[in-house]
Amino acid sequence: MSLKDLENKSIYIIREAYAEFENPAVLWSTGKDSTTVLWLCRKAFFGTIPFPVIHIDTGYKFKRMYAFRDRIAEEWGMDLVIARNEAAMKSGVGPKSGKFECCTKLKTEALMQCLDKYGFDALLLAIRRDEHGIRAKERVFSPRDKEFKWNYRDQPLEMWDQYQAHHQGESETDGTVHTHTRVHPILHWRELDVWEYIKQEEKIPVNEMYFANAGTRYRSLGCEPCTSPIESNAQTIDAIVEELRTTKIAERSGRAQDKEKMFMMQKLRALGYM
Repeated sequence: MSLKDLENKSIYIIREAYAEFENPAVLWSTGKDSTTVLWLCRKAFFGTIPFPVIHIDTGYKFKRMYAFRDRIAEEWGMDLVIARNEAAMKSGVGPKSGKFECCTKLKTEALMQCLDKYGFDALLLAIRRDEHGIRAKERVFSPRDKEFKWNYRDQPLEMWDQYQAHHQGESETDGTVHTHTRVHPILHWRELDVWEYIKQEEKIPVNEMYFANAGTRYRSLGCEPCTSPIESNAQTIDAIVEELRTTKIAERSGRAQDKEKMFMMQKLRALGYM
């Protein structure tokens, strides 16, 4: 699929979500994927993002991620919502509490609180099927129940780009109460596609952490205690694209391994993790 085809499909998904739901929002980690989704949202709506942008702040992100977030949010005129689980943070929850508890409290529960406060009925996320085996099970429009759970064994059919929007309320088939739907505009993209698209578009901002410095760079951005750089000399987008054409190293190899194991990620995502 060409970059133009990828882009057109993503813009179609974004516009479908905006038309189907009353109160959507988009999640932004400041990483390459979610920044690309914001760019696609701007393309879909002629230079603006017509819904809030949510950043889940664990308090453990890199300073350069916060600086990038604040700069781009101001430049693009975002309606930025910063979601924090203040109670968990004050009680000392963090990476030392264990990756599962930390992610659940500081990410999933922070997002739950945000949805309770603002009443969002759809969330656009920048996940890709090639990023992790569990994410390959996802659908483009993926409902979540009142406890935020994802039923990966019972996903809606999506054939010939016919998507099923699941609104808040009780399911007609199994009685499950849906509280919101996750929408994945770049689920069909690959990591290489994202970088080639960034190269093509040129004006998509990129966090400097992705570029090599002293023989290492970050390939995936997360919380500072749980994210490590990889060995690399790629200092430009062109060099990153060439590196990805030959590498056999997994994209999330620099992330905390106990969280990235298949069962742990499936357990986290079943409970509402991104």
